[in-house]
Amino acid sequence: MKKIVVTGMGIHSPIGNTVEEFCASLKAGKSGIGPITQFDTTDFDVKIAGELKNFDPCVWMDKKEARKMARFTQIAVATAAQALIDAGLANDPDEDGKRKVKSNPLRTGVVLGNGIGGFEIVTESHKKLFDSGPKRMLPLTVPLMIPNIAAGNISMMFGTRGPAYTQVTACAAGTDAIGHALELLRAGRCDVIIAGGAESTIVPFAVGGFQMLKALSTKRCHEPEKASRPFDADRDGFVIGEGSGILILESEEHAKNRGAKIHAELAGYAGTADAYHITSPDPEGTGCSTGVKLAIADAGIKPEDVQYYNAHGTSTEINDPTETRMLKLAFGDYAKKLKISSTKSMHGHCIAGGGGIEAIACILAMRDGFFPPTINLDNPDPECDLDYVPHKAQYGEINIAMSGSLGFGGHNGFLVFKKYQS
Repeated sequence: MKKIVVTGMGIHSPIGNTVEEFCASLKAGKSGIGPITQFDTTDFDVKIAGELKNFDPCVWMDKKEARKMARFTQIAVATAAQALIDAGLANDPDEDGKRKVKSNPLRTGVVLGNGIGGFEIVTESHKKLFDSGPKRMLPLTVPLMIPNIAAGNISMMFGTRGPAYTQVTACAAGTDAIGHALELLRAGRCDVIIAGGAESTIVPFAVGGFQMLKALSTKRCHEPEKASRPFDADRDGFVIGEGSGILILESEEHAKNRGAKIHAELAGYAGTADAYHITSPDPEGTGCSTGVKLAIADAGIKPEDVQYYNAHGTSTEINDPTETRMLKLAFGDYAKKLKISSTKSMHGHCIAGGGGIEAIACILAMRDGFFPPTINLDNPDPECDLDYVPHKAQYGEINIAMSGSLGFGGHNGFLVFKKYQS
């Protein structure tokens, strides 16, 4: 089977807008949760989120291009640019601010995960529709809001002419996008794929909707950095975040032929469905545990070869004990020895952006030999009795790491990364 490798990484997250800034925050156990600044929360119980800090799309693209994008698309394009530059595959910007890829454009693809699309565009256009009628709506309402437009803009911005797909499996979308890119590369359909996820939905419509589901944390709006507390008995919901994590994936042969620096090997992927409930994971954890086992088998390893698992770990009442049961089913007795953490305790739940962000956390953990912490784990839930690396990062060699993402609708995705060996 073809070996598929990671040659570029890009990230915009609540705890860092570069890979190294993100890595430093993980090691320090730094929280990126704070008061919502993107809209007035006066009428909301939820007042906190994991927002990007100092994000300026015009660093990465022409102002004219940026104005034709919803925020999630701006973030995705900026992150893809960062990843392509890291991979040595981006030409200098042309007069329109576009960076064409150095790889064969017909053999270069995009697979991006997005869950929700441009909700701020929906909100603005709905207001204009109801206040002033349809002729006052934003002319580009539809192309700005649709979830696939970020992948389309990445393709246009960098001149890729291979497949440009969008994976929409809610919170699993970023992970599934990377997994589907792996399958395309193994099949020989592409030489290079820009893969990951992006989301930006800190807007009244989305926050209000999640609030009505009673899914978001409301107890600690006065101390936001302590609100996301996966596996803790005092958790009261997830903290919504925004951001993007994107990998440049290519076959080992293609990477070696161009003398690329290789960050890691993407060794395995599996996706499963719970077939249980629209918002809740199967409490028995059977669908998830099957996905973990299949991803491990796809990577050609044994469960005990995995040294670190980046958990979905949302800080919700149902997810965390369910995920614990799933890991026990998947890893057996070894689950007690496995290092597990939820970096969502620091950056919040970035929906489709989370899969790419957490994949990068796995790669950095292997590179630098550290286990990212689960911060705020002050009072562990008795049902969550595994090693979640509480409070502070721990250090040790990691050769194989996994990440898992679970989405509304019962979507489960799992990735296996190996430290690269030529």
